[in-house]
Amino acid sequence: MTQKNGKSDGQTKETAFSSKIDYEELKKLINLLEEKNLSLFELEVEGFKIKLSRNVSGAVNSTAAFNPAMPTPPAAPPAAGTDQPGGTSAVAEDQSIYYITSPMVGTFYRAPSPTSPPFVDIGDTVKKGQTLCIIEAMKLMNEIESDVNGVVVDILVENGKPVEYGQKLFAIKVGA
Repeated sequence: MTQKNGKSDGQTKETAFSSKIDYEELKKLINLLEEKNLSLFELEVEGFKIKLSRNVSGAVNSTAAFNPAMPTPPAAPPAAGTDQPGGTSAVAEDQSIYYITSPMVGTFYRAPSPTSPPFVDIGDTVKKGQTLCIIEAMKLMNEIESDVNGVVVDILVENGKPVEYGQKLFAIKVGA
């Protein structure tokens, strides 16, 4: 497909979106949806259309009308179960436990640098908005904050390990 002097040669007009979107760019759009706390994002540019939405539980559903020649990106991974490393059955049964989950795929870090102390440890009291960890995604360091006031009862991921979207990171006993 080529375009000459503003006139098409009869083939479909190629845009930066229709021929260049890949899984990494789709992940960036999903991250933007999470960062801005949007429930719906829709984009249509010259025949390319993508619509991303998420429900109240935070799961991201994506549907996209791609160029048929393009491969369909893989679906978002399912949320991780309660069998995460460090998880305990007593924590899983307690109804006052709130789980902080990963809003993205990336690498989990408990501290801002290798020589710094961790943001939180088991037994620490945390306040809503307090930084709990960092997730590195696409060379960006994303601070993950607590959604609730409480006490950290379990850290479900090892430092430096990869995490998936929706994976449980911390168990916090609410209001303790």
